[in-house]
Amino acid sequence: MTLVAGVDTSTQSCKIVVRDAETGVELRSGKASHPDGTEVHPDHWWTAYNQAREEAGGLEDVEAVSVGGQQHGMVCLDEDGEVVRPALLWNDTRSAEAAEELIMEAGAGDRQAGAKTWAQACGSVLVASLTITKLRWLRDNEPDNARRVAAVCLPHDWLSWRIAGHGPKSQGGDGDISGLTTDRSDASGTGYWSPFDNDYRFDLLEMGFGRRVQVPKVLGPADSVERTPWGALIGAGAGDNAAAALGLGLGEGDVSISLGTSGVVSAVCPTPIADPTGLVNGFADATGLWLPLACTLNASRIIDAATRILAVSYDEVAEMALSAPAGAQGLTLVPYFEGERTPNKPHATASLHGMTLRNSTRENIARAFVEGLLCCQADGLDAMVALGLHPHRVFLIGGGAKSPATRKIAPSVFGCDVILPPDGEWVAVGAARQAAWALSGALTPPVWVVEESETYSGAPEPIIREQYAAVRELTHPNN
Repeated sequence: MTLVAGVDTSTQSCKIVVRDAETGVELRSGKASHPDGTEVHPDHWWTAYNQAREEAGGLEDVEAVSVGGQQHGMVCLDEDGEVVRPALLWNDTRSAEAAEELIMEAGAGDRQAGAKTWAQACGSVLVASLTITKLRWLRDNEPDNARRVAAVCLPHDWLSWRIAGHGPKSQGGDGDISGLTTDRSDASGTGYWSPFDNDYRFDLLEMGFGRRVQVPKVLGPADSVERTPWGALIGAGAGDNAAAALGLGLGEGDVSISLGTSGVVSAVCPTPIADPTGLVNGFADATGLWLPLACTLNASRIIDAATRILAVSYDEVAEMALSAPAGAQGLTLVPYFEGERTPNKPHATASLHGMTLRNSTRENIARAFVEGLLCCQADGLDAMVALGLHPHRVFLIGGGAKSPATRKIAPSVFGCDVILPPDGEWVAVGAARQAAWALSGALTPPVWVVEESETYSGAPEPIIREQYAAVRELTHPNN
């Protein structure tokens, strides 16, 4: 039996799965936590990887490994491979002003023109999540650190580099930053790689950071140029959403709504997308196609907040929410607890609207939190449809999808049936499938059968979306 491993270096933890390369059957797994926060030193990812690797029974018997990871994070290295400063993660919004500056610069002072220029150049209108905005922030706020930067990469790039045996010289590594590699899905979230040209836009990198620095080599979906110290192939890796799509086996017309730390609505399509409104990012996928997506900063942690406010468990929140009527008797949550990316409101806060003596019950509050979470994602689905994408199937995945309330209420919010795949670490599974693909040398990834999924149906409840739309713009309407 040939074994492959998939690694998911996410915001919250590192997960590793070991699978049969031919069938995809999972044999063992491991997991280790990452520190909280929007600014994390990459060494914590390396520590967590090694802990998860040990829990998974080691990887010395696998013949290929690939890494899926959180997108956008800025990892800066000096010429010796040393980390210049803790990485700024995708959900760090301190570069919001830098994003606006870059948009205005591209449009010569006209924001609408600048937004269109960025969308046509890199597939995305800039927001604080994208790496290029973080580089501009670094240039302007930490000039001494900025001067030290010799290379910039993303979390999955950095971990793949370490797994290949590279590392900073201070820790006995070779410091070889020329060994950094990435893939098109992760590169397309930087703001200086073009999904239309399938190449870097160094002019944009220089515009953002003020000078050119080394960036990872972009590998094809099934490429591998490095091996681990024990001889296993290292796949190209992928951004987390692209890896999850590969793990689920999504094809054209399929939509995935992922409820993790962030909420992500993504759809596989055959051509790149440029949305000048900024609601949809025109990213690439992990197979050679494209994966336009709308991302919210707020998702599963909305339910975390509900458990704290109501002082109950996750199961109790779900039970309460399902006992309340659709629309929570007029109670509506706009769930921008950490600002928001879609729509672009980095300085927004969450608000509970429509409170009366009649509807101010624990059950209605629970229901409003679940509906707010789902309405936030439904806005992303609407943006996809507005660009001409026609969803055939909608898959619901991620930690937030484990809630019975989320599953059962989703069809009434999205207005369609929702498919719930079996519980799994889909980013890690996708990375493992990519590793098997790289090992096989085939033109297409191996066919791994996904276990039977559940389908949730329900009548649409327009009142939910109508209430949400009526109060959404009351929350920081002008950012």
